[in-house]
Amino acid sequence: MRIIVTGGSGKLGRTVVRTLRDEGHHVVNLDRAGQRGEVVVVDLTDAGQVLDAVAGIDEHHSGVDAVVHLAAVPAPGLMSDVATFHNNMLSTFNVLQAARRAGVTRIVTASSETVLGLPFETPPPYLPVDEDVTSPESTYSLVKHLEEQLAIQLVRRDPELSITALRFSNVMDPEDYAMFPSFDADATLRKWNLWGYVDARDGAQAVSLALAKARPGFERYIVAAADTVMTRPNEELVAEVFPGVELRGDLGVNDTLLSIDKARRELGYVPAHSWRDEVGGDR
Repeated sequence: MRIIVTGGSGKLGRTVVRTLRDEGHHVVNLDRAGQRGEVVVVDLTDAGQVLDAVAGIDEHHSGVDAVVHLAAVPAPGLMSDVATFHNNMLSTFNVLQAARRAGVTRIVTASSETVLGLPFETPPPYLPVDEDVTSPESTYSLVKHLEEQLAIQLVRRDPELSITALRFSNVMDPEDYAMFPSFDADATLRKWNLWGYVDARDGAQAVSLALAKARPGFERYIVAAADTVMTRPNEELVAEVFPGVELRGDLGVNDTLLSIDKARRELGYVPAHSWRDEVGGDR
């Protein structure tokens, strides 16, 4: 396919672009930063620029089959709430609208684990959490929720449109894993996302699967690693940090508490990477 990736110079974006190209797709990276020759610089808050870039860019493309929208202020607290809202909400609307105007019906967007209730100052309603949990607690997560609602309404109006929102956990590269063993000393250090993470390579796998298996309509999926960042067992962690929270099924010893069952079942998502393999030893 011919695919536009927005934010292809970011932490997840770099791996997504590389993975899709390795699979044989023609990928155009739209971003506001990046190495010359590897990115087309576009201000995604400018609707005219976005529409023009999706419709065609000189030698890069004359039309695309799919759009992967990853670009955003990537986390709470990096900019003011107003700036985060304006940038992320407007960028997403512009990208989705431009894709629709250009006749693109296959779209994958980056949602976020933050819509689940991070940083879980209020305990989750049950564990593991799944896609039915939506409790945005920051401006960043509120925008992600609103982006999902926008997608729901757009596919309602266009029966051929497919939008898949991937609720990515905290994205990690292999070089990040050296710090993971230190988390065991304090269960609260990473309780803010239920001790979750996702390897960027598995995040890219989820994008590829969502593109390949897209059907008309809207779907959302949690995308996380198969395990937690901890070696301490889930039973111990939950008893210490979230006593009294309803447990739905067997938590496993170190299984993720961000349920990826839906992604496994419907996309065929199988996380291939764990920090334990990178750090080594018997962890």
